[in-house]
Amino acid sequence: MAAELLRPHAEDLYAEELAALKATDDRPKPPGWQLSPWAVVTYLLGGKLDNGFEIEPKYIGQRRLMEIAVATLATDRALLLLGVPGTAKSWVSEHLTAAISGHTNLLVQGTAGTAEDSLRYSWNYARLLAEGPSLGALVPSPLYKGMETGQLVRIEELTRIPSDVQDTLLTMLSEKVLPIPELSTEIQATQGFNVIATANDRDRGVNELSSALRRRFNAVVLPLPATLAEEVHIVQTRVARQGQALQLPVEAPALEQISRLVTIFRELRSGLTENGKTKLKSPTGTLSTGEAISVMNSGLALAAYFGDGTLRAHDLAAGLMGAVIKDPGPDRVVWLEYLETVVKERDGWKDLYRSCREVVE
Repeated sequence: MAAELLRPHAEDLYAEELAALKATDDRPKPPGWQLSPWAVVTYLLGGKLDNGFEIEPKYIGQRRLMEIAVATLATDRALLLLGVPGTAKSWVSEHLTAAISGHTNLLVQGTAGTAEDSLRYSWNYARLLAEGPSLGALVPSPLYKGMETGQLVRIEELTRIPSDVQDTLLTMLSEKVLPIPELSTEIQATQGFNVIATANDRDRGVNELSSALRRRFNAVVLPLPATLAEEVHIVQTRVARQGQALQLPVEAPALEQISRLVTIFRELRSGLTENGKTKLKSPTGTLSTGEAISVMNSGLALAAYFGDGTLRAHDLAAGLMGAVIKDPGPDRVVWLEYLETVVKERDGWKDLYRSCREVVE
């Protein structure tokens, strides 16, 4: 069944790894956890078990950040993953939940339209009218279920939720209680319950967290990859995994193509060429690692279905322009200047220059 899904849940896709870790994990586990904190970090960062079984890395970055995140979830503090878009916040959140709780289906997607009902509970109005307020007429939210069963709950894009709705979390996170005044009762959290929220401050429509709510979270900032080699490795790994899932009839992209794409993203992000000699203007977008993966996948699809199955410069060009030019006015100027001052002059990049010029014109 999992092979037929476009994007299986982490606990299904990596079921073999989770089972192998569980079978060999003899370290202390916090109440309600499927794996010990050591095993959770091993699942995230990869490694070889004592029996020789290889665990694939899910996150490539600082080990200490993952240790802090896992240690936070073993306390009564909730975890807030911060970072610009595309820094693997949702990816890390999903895999943490899969390793700790064994499933990832307790999820609240934050939007400007998220209401209190999404965080607390709602009602089956047909039963409510027929029976009056009762547990049978109550429709539990993911947070309600997480508190009741002792599971991790994910809240995506917390800062997109209106501020007054965010504060609904205060009692749940501090007192570990969800009051149900209509029934004169409450739900008390069982061991294993906690919350992982993700947020960024780069998007429009951000609602700042109140100081009271911030105190309920321990924040971990996920940075962009520190080096070119690290970011290239992340893109290469994720593209290979997604290519298998999408079943694209195409060759794996050459490392040179990935390196060129990542170099462009890093230079435009930082406003400086890799050799530090030329200052650049930066576009309005974030040009994150996640966007680089999307551009590469788009290029692979073009090469597979409209090319000869080999990723070439003209397959990347359209995706590159779409990633860089978010605001057609200033971003187009930035992109054209970068093409003329950097890409055109770089050895071995003439094909990419010509392809990008064709698309932008």
